[in-house]
Amino acid sequence: MYTTIKITDELKKKLEDMKLQENETYAAVIEDLIEDRLSLNPKFIKEIEERRNEYRRGKTVSFEKLKKETGL
Repeated sequence: MYTTIKITDELKKKLEDMKLQENETYAAVIEDLIEDRLSLNPKFIKEIEERRNEYRRGKTVSFEKLKKETGL
């Protein structure tokens, strides 16, 4: 079964650029992207979630403060 989706020309260009072979379908490119996303390291995913939770709780540092602390 097939379906049609509506994407911008910009996204279509990105998908085109991601093709590994000229005759590769957009469906194959999208499947690869989904597979990559699902196979992310669980430890990395946990770290991302922890940082998101810190952000939601307001545990952030301003860029100016970070520059000062690191001597940049």
